[in-house]
Amino acid sequence: MSPKDVIAARDATRDPRDGAADDATDGATDDDVALDLTAPGAGDEPNATASRILDAALVCVARVGVSKTTLDDVARTAGCSRATVYRYFPGKQPLLTALVDREAVVLADALCATAAGAPTLSDAVVALVVGAAGAFERHDALRFVLDVEPEVLLPYLTFEAADEFLARVSELVAPALEPFLGRDRAPRGAEWLARLVLSYLCSPSDSVDLTDEASVRSLVDDFVVPGLVPSATTLRG
Repeated sequence: MSPKDVIAARDATRDPRDGAADDATDGATDDDVALDLTAPGAGDEPNATASRILDAALVCVARVGVSKTTLDDVARTAGCSRATVYRYFPGKQPLLTALVDREAVVLADALCATAAGAPTLSDAVVALVVGAAGAFERHDALRFVLDVEPEVLLPYLTFEAADEFLARVSELVAPALEPFLGRDRAPRGAEWLARLVLSYLCSPSDSVDLTDEASVRSLVDDFVVPGLVPSATTLRG
């Protein structure tokens, strides 16, 4: 199952009423929506408009952070009305959830593609770690949130929310480890790897540079691979 399939399967079980309460706090009305027939982008394909709104949300978060981003900001940046945003995302929280889901799929697809064809487990893990660290460094929105408002991320990285977050990450990245660990063990290996990467990203170490392949390979060969599987089974297949 691809990362996109994982997200789609989860969304199929999500209550469409989730986030409806945000309508009251963000202030859109039925009249606002009804009058938005000639808004810019009204004739676009639904997926194209939703993507444009998500792109705008990403720009806003990178510029002012999650807390200060409003639906008005997103609409202005997307070049559409606030009511158009509401047609696709009934509140700020549903919008942010969709944005996180999209970015997670994009990252996971890129990581799995990077690790595809790796001849050994070590090569695959190094590709995943270096790729994740590099993507993190290049992601302006995520960097802003971590540097300026880390409290926004904290609820997602602690207690039950952390378990849910790590479970999602492991589902998305596990396919890259399946050739070496098998379908049953790959999700657990992916979760452990995610915990390791998060630990170093949130609390950097002078001894390990996750963006440097040689540094990561030393860590992976000495500690990570031996913890994942006996050396006799580290070859693909």
